[in-house]
Amino acid sequence: MSATLTFVTPPPGLSPFTDFTLQDIAGADGLYALQSARDRSVRLFVLDAAVYLPDYAPIITDEQCDALDVRTPEDAMVLVVANPSERGTTMNLMAPIVVNAKTGACAQVILDGQDWPLQAELTARSA
Repeated sequence: MSATLTFVTPPPGLSPFTDFTLQDIAGADGLYALQSARDRSVRLFVLDAAVYLPDYAPIITDEQCDALDVRTPEDAMVLVVANPSERGTTMNLMAPIVVNAKTGACAQVILDGQDWPLQAELTARSA
């Protein structure tokens, strides 16, 4: 899969960039490189929450959905940022990237008042 995503506001720490490409990582279903269209050195790794975290159910506010024109759960794709390190890979579950799957509009949202970790350990998926 390759898709063009446009953030409604720059992701935290990546201003002024808003236009990105989402590219499959070969051999890793549901793992993507999210790379700036303007500066190829600006890149994040993201995971499709539906693939890696089937029990992850963040509550997205009406305002957040409205900003992306997301009307139904099927309209949305939820990605989480993966942070690889020498000690392993963690995922930020407190600030997922919500994508309108039809339009490519997206935003990294903060899940205020929800008990999701900033650094959840990535573990092997069950087959």
